[in-house]
Amino acid sequence: MISILDAKALDGNAEHLGISVESLMENAGKELAEIISDRFPSKKVLFICGTGNNGGDGFVAARYLSADATFIKEPKSPLAIKNSKKIKIEPYSDSLIERYDVIVDCLLGTGIDKDIKGEYARCIEGINQSGKMIISCDVPSGLGTNCAVVPDMTVTFHDIKEGMDESNCGTIIIVDIGIPSEAYDRVGPGDMIRYPRSGNDSHKGQNGRLLVIGGGPYIGAPAMSALAAARVGTDLIHVATPESSFTEISSFSPIFIMHKLPGDYVTEESVNTLLELSEKCDSVLIGPGLGTDPSTISAVRSFCTQCKKPIVIDADAITAMSGEHIRRNAPTIYTPHHSEYMRLCGDMDQMESSKELDSVIVLKGENDIITDGTRIRTNITGNAGMTSGGTGDVLAGIISGLLSKGMGPFDAGCLGTYICGKAGDLAFEEF
Repeated sequence: MISILDAKALDGNAEHLGISVESLMENAGKELAEIISDRFPSKKVLFICGTGNNGGDGFVAARYLSADATFIKEPKSPLAIKNSKKIKIEPYSDSLIERYDVIVDCLLGTGIDKDIKGEYARCIEGINQSGKMIISCDVPSGLGTNCAVVPDMTVTFHDIKEGMDESNCGTIIIVDIGIPSEAYDRVGPGDMIRYPRSGNDSHKGQNGRLLVIGGGPYIGAPAMSALAAARVGTDLIHVATPESSFTEISSFSPIFIMHKLPGDYVTEESVNTLLELSEKCDSVLIGPGLGTDPSTISAVRSFCTQCKKPIVIDADAITAMSGEHIRRNAPTIYTPHHSEYMRLCGDMDQMESSKELDSVIVLKGENDIITDGTRIRTNITGNAGMTSGGTGDVLAGIISGLLSKGMGPFDAGCLGTYICGKAGDLAFEEF
């Protein structure tokens, strides 16, 4: 089962891999037509099509069957318009349905998230009350809203979508329309649809509040992480750092909300302060530039086990958490490179380690591997020019920024690696 967002991301990734939307529509329409032809031979079929690509699927199927189609409003998507011109279109009326044996619902596709009103609602009610055999294309129109088609059968593409079951879809038939496995296995440009965009009515702090805990021995790492989080649209970025690195990190950007911790290192003395700060934030990044002083290792473990917010554990914090498989009671992302992973998990398989730690693990390398213990994906963006110091700090900042904006840990890990690598590829092309 996949979400509506997953389905849209798959389409985008498939297109990036050379499978056009037009090709997917052609395959979808052909598969739908074959099922109708096999199961309902000699029946008179009417396709009721919408303005978008769901309607386009219907127009293609109608073409294969030489069947009639109708629409309430003129098609808007270029592919729907193109395919609608190849078949006979009947003017829509409330009585039209009575002339047919099978009604194919291609009215509204995935992603409808508001109540259905007016002529669309009347059409759906007419379909449901018709007493005819009803087949929905991909998902029943209006699924999950106040007004939905209740079909006898749903022909869905690639996989079942969230919210679908036999009670609201009838018999569900899944068909392959040619989306390659790489469209899911690899993170791609289609996944950018997952990026949490700001609402027009949002205000300061609603689009992410992040706490970065780092610095002391090293200055640049936490600053680069914080800057990267800002670049992905995090509204408020708090940086907690020891007194020894406070002034230098403050100078990197006026947007940082700085918090001075006592001493040259993060120690147990600061844990309560950090826990209080974390309560004001949506996510936490801990590790960049912290160092591995014994007092810091103790503080990291204490903070991570008590903090209730989603955390990205990076760099020296990974070392601090190594040796004991510490499970947190909040979403957690580890971002190790190979050596850090070996310290953290030893020879254990990455998916097994993820289950053991109840955490997402982003294993950095030539190809990044992201898993939550049940799912696993690969990111192939990035290049050899990204081996310089600071790249991992930037990645941790991107992932923690996305986490602060409301993304789930697995999706934040996947999209974060893609964005970081793609930025590196664009920079490589420029220079």
